[in-house]
Amino acid sequence: MMHGEVLKALFPLLDAKDLASSMQVCKQWRDTARDDYFWKCLCAKRWPSVCKNPSSTPPMTYHKLYLTFSKRIQRRTLLPPRLSFDDLEFFIDIWAEDVIIFSEAIQGPILKTKIPLEEGMSNLLRFHLQGSDYRMTIPVNPRFDVRLGQSVSVSVLVGRKDSNKIAQIVKKSVFDYIDRSAHRALAFDYLDFSPLHPFISGVRSWVSILFTEEGNDSLLNVFGVQLDFCDAANSEDEVLWLLDMLDWK
Repeated sequence: MMHGEVLKALFPLLDAKDLASSMQVCKQWRDTARDDYFWKCLCAKRWPSVCKNPSSTPPMTYHKLYLTFSKRIQRRTLLPPRLSFDDLEFFIDIWAEDVIIFSEAIQGPILKTKIPLEEGMSNLLRFHLQGSDYRMTIPVNPRFDVRLGQSVSVSVLVGRKDSNKIAQIVKKSVFDYIDRSAHRALAFDYLDFSPLHPFISGVRSWVSILFTEEGNDSLLNVFGVQLDFCDAANSEDEVLWLLDMLDWK
């Protein structure tokens, strides 16, 4: 059997990695391995339907088809966002029952600061504040108290200085989950996106109030507020792209 015939008998038995590597051996191996028949065999194993109709051919070679769609898609680098935190102002209101207990208009850059760690903080809360997940945080000064059993709710709007428009992030959602081990109470709402992005849905905005108990099991002393979009965005650029797609009015 001639050398070329041996290659044609062996190459259909190779997987894609080995077949591609064989193209680096020499010119004869490269020319033989380029035969689209071998790549059709690989495509037939991975996507049998592609090869079922003999009268139709794919819009590209089987070699290119396999290399294009068998690779793991790498996480793409985002383009720079069109927004910046300098363009934004956040309006945060918190109620206990129907009484307002916190109401602030907060400039975007302030949300990028970290709350300093204090003595007496639990290890879980320290881990949360120092974690790599992207969260926007503001300290509460003066602090306020919340009694356990009270219905505490939050509303968050965001304004754009570049267009004088406003979007809603949270519509008076209740802090209905209290994680006392991490000293956090959480509320969430689903974001409303612009009609220009009809297929985006189910992305939640989370608001947390951070508290200490200071020896009183029924009283939560709130020292910070956090906002994040961990369902979909976990970096500054991702958050800004997400906010840019909101339904601005």
